[in-house]
Amino acid sequence: MGSRHAGATRSTRAAVPPVPRRIALRAHPAALLVALVVGGVFAGLVGVQGVPLAMADEPASVAELIGSDDEAVIAPQLAPMAAITVVEAKARLAEVAATRQARAEQAAAEEAAAIAAAEAARPRAASPVEGARLTSCFCPRWGTMHWGIDLAAPMMTEEYAAADGVVLRAGSASGYGNVVYLLHDNGDVTVYGHMEKILVDAGDVVSAGDTIALLGSRGQSTGPHLHFEVYKGGLDGKRVDPVAWLADRGVDL
Repeated sequence: MGSRHAGATRSTRAAVPPVPRRIALRAHPAALLVALVVGGVFAGLVGVQGVPLAMADEPASVAELIGSDDEAVIAPQLAPMAAITVVEAKARLAEVAATRQARAEQAAAEEAAAIAAAEAARPRAASPVEGARLTSCFCPRWGTMHWGIDLAAPMMTEEYAAADGVVLRAGSASGYGNVVYLLHDNGDVTVYGHMEKILVDAGDVVSAGDTIALLGSRGQSTGPHLHFEVYKGGLDGKRVDPVAWLADRGVDL
């Protein structure tokens, strides 16, 4: 038995001829290439550190792949012409500030010049009622002195400040119905009476030609008109002819 088994073993081994050494050497590079390809695909599927690439939210950065904490390694480097020095930046800011200051000063100068021109051009006196008819003079009338002039015009005609001033009084008054007193810069006072409606209050500052009231016929009046008086130097001053006072200021009635 032992002989037959030993013989069968030898015959079986003899049936599979050994591979020549040269053939084995030639086949080894191909097998190595296959292994490398298979290993590369597997590494691509598995990814770095065992995390499948298919599960990654975003592609890993170079720093993540190499595990580097030094961000300066991959920080972008500016070209020399893409930056300026701090000194140059401060100089630029100073230049901008100077330009803005110059523009502001120019605008202020232009505004001041415009205001000055408008102030120089505006009238210093105005007719109390434009287009009115002089119906009564500064003169004796009906046996007594009429201390002002009467300027007749339609009801609700605008009445104007005869010169720059401040409203001393504004309201109802016996005989005048409604009355306004204006104090002017030279101390003179002008008086406006019989208006239907007063449009200013005591303390208001007005300029020549500003509307102060609407013409009416209130108080002791025979028809719609403005009764206009002038007190020279103040409320206690002498009453003067309003026609002459206006003429001295370039206003002819």
